[in-house]
Amino acid sequence: MLPLALIVQARGGRVTGSDRSRDQGRLTAKFAALEAQGIGLFAQDGSGVTDAGVTVVASAAIEATVPDIAAARAIGASMITRAQLLSSLFNAAPVSVGIAGTSGKSTVTAMIAWILKSAGRAPTVVNGAGMKNFQTADAPFAAAVVGDSELFVAEVDESDGSIAGYNPAVAVINNIALDHKSMEELRVLFGGFADRARRVVLNLDNPETALLVGRMPPGKAITFSLSDPHAGLLAQDIQYGRDGVTFGFVERSSGFHARVELETPGRHNVANALAALGAALACGMDMQAAVSALHGFAGVARRLDVVGSARGISVIDDFAHNPDKIAATLEALRRHSGRLIVFFQPHGFGPLRLMRSGFVDAFATGLGRGDLLLLPDPAYYGGTTDRSVKSADIVQDLIGCGVDARHVEDRPAARSIILEAATSGDRIVVMGARDDTLSEFARDLLRGLVP
Repeated sequence: MLPLALIVQARGGRVTGSDRSRDQGRLTAKFAALEAQGIGLFAQDGSGVTDAGVTVVASAAIEATVPDIAAARAIGASMITRAQLLSSLFNAAPVSVGIAGTSGKSTVTAMIAWILKSAGRAPTVVNGAGMKNFQTADAPFAAAVVGDSELFVAEVDESDGSIAGYNPAVAVINNIALDHKSMEELRVLFGGFADRARRVVLNLDNPETALLVGRMPPGKAITFSLSDPHAGLLAQDIQYGRDGVTFGFVERSSGFHARVELETPGRHNVANALAALGAALACGMDMQAAVSALHGFAGVARRLDVVGSARGISVIDDFAHNPDKIAATLEALRRHSGRLIVFFQPHGFGPLRLMRSGFVDAFATGLGRGDLLLLPDPAYYGGTTDRSVKSADIVQDLIGCGVDARHVEDRPAARSIILEAATSGDRIVVMGARDDTLSEFARDLLRGLVP
C-alpha cells in the first residue's frame, strides 16, 4: 500500500489512509515517514471515510468487517482492491515489466529498477521491500520509485490470484512452488501471466517454469539457468563469498560474456541476477551496461540483511517465510562456518497449515548439528482463520527429525533464550514476513549483545 500511496500522490492525487498497525502503536517510523510526505493518516475506526466522492483502496488483509469498509459502503464510496489499482497503473504503461514467482520477486524487481536507473531511464517502481539503492533521507523505506508513467516495473503477487489482472510487456517468472495456493491453481495463474506477455523470462532450473517454455511461440521466451547449457542466459564458475558472489555470465545468442560481481551472497542471488539481466535484455538494454549496474546493486531490506555484530556474534534479518525461501537462506548461510540460532515467525496460520511438511523439510535439511530453532505462533492481528495447526506442531515434527527446535510463547521468552545461548562465532537469524516489527526485534537482539 505504501508504494501505491506515494505514486498516486506524486501523480496529483490526494491520499489519506489507515492501518491497524498504527492503531496498535507499531511501526511508528514508517507512519511518520508517510505523514512527512503529506499523506494524512487516521484511525481505522471509520471516522476517516466521510466523503462519498473518494475511492477506498483496501489491501488483501482487510476484511469486510473493518469499520473503514463498513463506512465506505454506508456512504456509497467507490471501493477497489490494492491489486486493482496497481494493475490499472501497470497496464496503462506502454512498457510494463512484471516480476512474479514464489521466491525472489523483490530482489529481482530491485535489480531491474537499478539497472534501468543506471542506464538513465526513469522507471516507476512498486516493490514489496525497501530497495537500498533508492533509500534517502526523504525516502527511508524506498519500496517505491516515482518515475515516468511510460515505464512501470512492479512485483506481481499470485497469493490472492490478482496476477490474473496484469498484462505485462515483459513477464519475469523466477520459480513456481507451493505457497498460498495449490499447484494446479498456480499453474493456471502463472501460465496466463506468461501467455499475456510480449516477452517472457523463465527459469529452466525450476521444473514448473521450465514447462512454460514449451507453450511459448519461437522468440518469445528468454531462458536462464545455473546448469542447463541450453538456456539463453547462463551462469558459470560461481564463486561464493561471505558477503557476495561472483560468476561468469554468458548470453548465448550474441556470444556476450562478462564477470558479474554481486554484493549480495547466495546461489539464489545468482538466479535473481540472471532473471534481472533477462528482463534488461527484453527491454533492449546493452548487456555490458546491465552487468556493470549489478556491480553496484546494494540489495533489498530484510534479505540476508546483516543488522550488526557484537561479541563476535552477527545478527541477520531475513524475509524468508516459505520453504523455498527458507531453504535458499539456510543454504547461503551454511556455506560459511558458525552456528545458526534461528527465530522463525510463521506469517499466518493458513500458510502454516498448507506448508507444514515443506517447513519441516526446509529446516530439517538446512539446519545442522548444534543449530537452534525457535518458533512462536504466527503473528495474528485479528480476522477469521483456521488455527488448527500451530507452531508447536511444527516443532514436534522437527524434533522427530533430530532438529533442536523449541516452541516459545512470545518474543521476550525467545530473547532470553537467544541471548543466553549465543556465543562468539554464532549467527542469530530473525526470519519471517508480513511483520516489520521483526526488524525491530533483530535490532533489539543486537542491543542485548552489547556488553
